[in-house]
Amino acid sequence: MTARLNIVPFVSVDHMMKLVLAIGVDRFLTDLAGYIEEDFRRWALFDKTPRVASHSVDGVIELMPTSDGRLYGFKYVNGHPKNTRDGRQTVTAFGVLADVGNGYPMLLSEMTILTALRTAATSAVAAKYLAPKGADCMAIIGNGAQSEFQALAFKALLGVNKLRLYDIDPAATRKCADNLAGLGFEITSCASAHAAVEGAQIITTVTADKQYATILTDNMVGSGVHINAVGGDCPGKTELHRDILLRSQIFVEYTPQTRIEGEIQQLDADHAVVELWEVMAGTAEGRANNQAVTLFDSVGFATEDFSALRYVRDQLARTGLYEELDLLADPDEPRDLFGMLLRAANQG
Repeated sequence: MTARLNIVPFVSVDHMMKLVLAIGVDRFLTDLAGYIEEDFRRWALFDKTPRVASHSVDGVIELMPTSDGRLYGFKYVNGHPKNTRDGRQTVTAFGVLADVGNGYPMLLSEMTILTALRTAATSAVAAKYLAPKGADCMAIIGNGAQSEFQALAFKALLGVNKLRLYDIDPAATRKCADNLAGLGFEITSCASAHAAVEGAQIITTVTADKQYATILTDNMVGSGVHINAVGGDCPGKTELHRDILLRSQIFVEYTPQTRIEGEIQQLDADHAVVELWEVMAGTAEGRANNQAVTLFDSVGFATEDFSALRYVRDQLARTGLYEELDLLADPDEPRDLFGMLLRAANQG
């Protein structure tokens, strides 16, 4: 990769797709999960803050920053559920990785596709610690843009090969089933959320509407189930009935953020939860027993984006799947920025 100070590697959507396909989706998810888990285990090193959010009636725009003291990363991401009606993505994103020592960006990358991959990989990492052992059947309620990634991550990391799909829009379920056909799944398309959870050891909810919703009611969740709640990720947006939370072991990424954005916004501010890194470090218990209901209240946290950017950057030298972006001013004399502008005028 170039050592010119003005050049920053840029991974476009086209290059990201080529990168994922060159590595292979399963391998990409598995390797990415390793980076995410590694950074969770380094939790104490990271700057941590709830994401900076700008809310409107239509959605939210957020910045998600963090640093491990050596590298700095941030992601710009939006969430606009109504976008689908206009033929747009509900979530778009890009991210930057930089050198803490000099502040220079080291990578600029699309993160719409990468966020879908890192969200799914994080879900599967959590389930590795929390789901019932040997679980091979997962219900996915909400069959939009994230659903296939979730299915593939759980298959790659946990061996889940039976899927029960439901969406209020049958076309979304058909899309998901068609996309996953031939990829090693036994797929059942269901007529209701109640039907989808029958026999499932893992329930993934990944819906998009920005509202207090009840995708799962208490009577739908039996003992021994692991719930992977992905869709609730901002104030006023939930998927689970409060009664489910009250009888679940609840695990989160970063508690101050999840209390604002996650399912636990429905609970008292002092309701006991466990951060996922604590389970990985062995300082907190995971699943208590075979009858326990475990809930990963996933809202997405900046360290996961940091891990994803770090992983992508590590693949660039050998794949060459990036562009050189002339992003930084690099005058011959660092203090003579205006002189650089004058020389450009003279060259014109």
